[in-house]
Amino acid sequence: MNQLSHQRPKDTLEKWREAVAVYREPRVAAMLFLGFSAGLPFALVAGTLAAWLTVAGVSMTEVGMFAWVGILYAFKFLWAPLVDQVKVPVLWGLLGRRRSWMLLAQLGIAAALLGMAFVDPTAQLMLLAGLAVFAAFASATQDIVIDAWRIEAAPSTQQGAMAAAYQLGYRVALLVATAGALLIGDQYSWPLVYQLMAALMGVGIVTNLLISEPEPENQTAKMTETTIWETRTWFEEAIVQPFVDFFERNGKNALLILLFIGIYRISDMVLGVMANPFYLEVGFSPSEIAFSAKTVGFAATIGGAIMGGVAVMRFGVSGPLFFGAVILALTNFAFAGLALAGPSIPLLIVTNGADSIAQGFTSTVFIAYLSGLTNVSYTATQYALFTSLMVLPGKILGGFSGAVVDSVGWVTFFGYAFLMGLPAIWLASRVNIWFAQEKGG
Repeated sequence: MNQLSHQRPKDTLEKWREAVAVYREPRVAAMLFLGFSAGLPFALVAGTLAAWLTVAGVSMTEVGMFAWVGILYAFKFLWAPLVDQVKVPVLWGLLGRRRSWMLLAQLGIAAALLGMAFVDPTAQLMLLAGLAVFAAFASATQDIVIDAWRIEAAPSTQQGAMAAAYQLGYRVALLVATAGALLIGDQYSWPLVYQLMAALMGVGIVTNLLISEPEPENQTAKMTETTIWETRTWFEEAIVQPFVDFFERNGKNALLILLFIGIYRISDMVLGVMANPFYLEVGFSPSEIAFSAKTVGFAATIGGAIMGGVAVMRFGVSGPLFFGAVILALTNFAFAGLALAGPSIPLLIVTNGADSIAQGFTSTVFIAYLSGLTNVSYTATQYALFTSLMVLPGKILGGFSGAVVDSVGWVTFFGYAFLMGLPAIWLASRVNIWFAQEKGG
């Protein structure tokens, strides 16, 4: 026993060293830069674009409608099988299956962002919308390929590190594309913002050219057995079977679970598209938003994500899921208070910090919940469908947020966003009951 007790600290230390060493793996390091490439365009067709339109004098109704651009992310599962099957001419032979599609998507994003830089929002709003839609489509396609490369390029023991590196890169990109973009837009010009962001897509392009293609035996086998021309078989395997499996496993609760997935973050999404326009209309400058909100928000989001992970480890998923639904709804009152108080920097920091903590916490908890819902036989398809359902209702309603603001004002709008969160709180309480019943049964 004494010998074993003396060995345990050494064994534990060695395991920690092995765990840390995984982050020195080249492919894990590559995920940091691929995460950056994935996160950069997401903000540039959402909140940052809304800020540019607000500064340019576009109406709140039209600004809100730009939230519909993000609906494309909710439908990426529809063309994911095509990315699996269709060979990119020339590039396929040079780079392989995953990297050829990744490069095509990255070049498309860079071209769309560069095109947006040369469009006048007040005179060419429809052209700007078209370029934003193309950028979102290329970005969603890049997400499909990066997820596939991540899963196929590394063994299961490295997947946690791969995901962590991706998240860090993604968050850094969001900081650059929000706080950095706001600073450049305020001090110089918005066209310069989009020119520089197009150039920063070079980070992902260079990374793509340096990494290697996953080994053929690690790539998805099931999709290669059925071509897109065998329409009925492809549709059954890619779409029907994952749904059938989900309903068979969850029985009478299946529809309520799908409803819960669709509305859980709806309050956050209804508010999110209008956050930057709100800050600007209250009286904050883009520089103040960047320094006081976005940098604080970055740290608060990371902190919230860590707290969410600890909560799931300590209490399981059901309790934190309910708590997350509550804090997402309640943070709307902080925004309402800021609307009444006016441009107060301390209150801005508190408001954005609370909102970011809630976002980070609920993102971690909800990912854990969705991961537990998937069947390992259909992991990729079911998870893509779940995350698409999570985004779609909020994006649709978010498109009307500007019209609500124009009609009722900011304070009432935040009350409306709070009410959007109440059904999620009720359904989260039902999830708690289902978890308790499963344990009891």
